[in-house]
Amino acid sequence: PRFCVGRDARQLGPSQKVNRARTSGALDGRSNTDNRKPLFGKRIVITRARSQAGELARRIEELEGEVIYCPAIEIESPESCDALDRAIAVIQIYDWLIFTSVNGVERFRMRLQRLSGSISKLTGTQIAAIGPQTAARLAREGLKPAVVPKPYLAEGILHMLIPDMMRGKRVLIPRAAKARDILPETLRAWGATVDVVDAYRTVVPDTNISVLRTLLHEQNVDMITFTSSSTVVNFARLFGVEYLGELLGSTATGCIGPITQG
Repeated sequence: PRFCVGRDARQLGPSQKVNRARTSGALDGRSNTDNRKPLFGKRIVITRARSQAGELARRIEELEGEVIYCPAIEIESPESCDALDRAIAVIQIYDWLIFTSVNGVERFRMRLQRLSGSISKLTGTQIAAIGPQTAARLAREGLKPAVVPKPYLAEGILHMLIPDMMRGKRVLIPRAAKARDILPETLRAWGATVDVVDAYRTVVPDTNISVLRTLLHEQNVDMITFTSSSTVVNFARLFGVEYLGELLGSTATGCIGPITQG
C-alpha cells in the first residue's frame, strides 16, 4: 500500500492506523513469529522526488511496508543552460567527465540530444561516476565509467585518482546548481582545469504536508528516508527547522551516505 501527502493528499481512515503492538520489532530486528516480512505494518516516508522514488517504494512494499510519499525536492532545469550547452558543444576537449548523480547524467543527456549531439562524442573521454545508480544510468547509454568509487561521495573519486594523473587534464563536472566544492577545488589544486556547470537544480515542491504532520504528531510514522542532503534541508524547510526535533520525536531516520547523515 502507498499514499501521497502532496497535492493529491488524502486523509487516512481509522482502519488504516498502525497497530504498533502487533508490529513492534520489525525495524529493530526482533523475530517475527508469524512469518510476516520485516516491514509488515510499518509506515515509511519517502522524501525523494516522486519520479525517482519507484524502486525504493517497491523494495519497501516487497517487505510489506506502507509507503508514504512526501517529496521534499523537485528536479528542475537550471536558471540558464548556456554554460552546459557551451561545454557540450566542445565536449571533445575534455579528458574527464565526472557525474555526481543520476540527475546529472539525465540532464546532460537531455541537453546533448537537444543540441543534436551523439553519445559517440564521448568516445575517448574518461568518465567517473559517484554511486552505482549513476554508473547504471550511464551504462544504459552505453557508457562504462572508468572510476566508480566506494564510498559513494566526492572524496571517493579523489581517493581513486592521483595528482600526477590529473595534472594538465581538462575536467567537466555537470552537477546540481548548489553542491559541495571539494571535488573541483581539489582537482584544480592538483593542476587540472575544471569546468563546473549547472545541469539541474533542486527546489522545494508545492507539497501539502498537513497529513504527514498529523501522523508525526500522533507518532504514527516509523521511519523517514532521506536520499540526499537536499531532501533533508528541504524537509526541514517544509516543516520548520525550529519544530523538527519535537515533531520527529522518536521516529527513525534512514539516510544514504555520510553527507546526507551529517
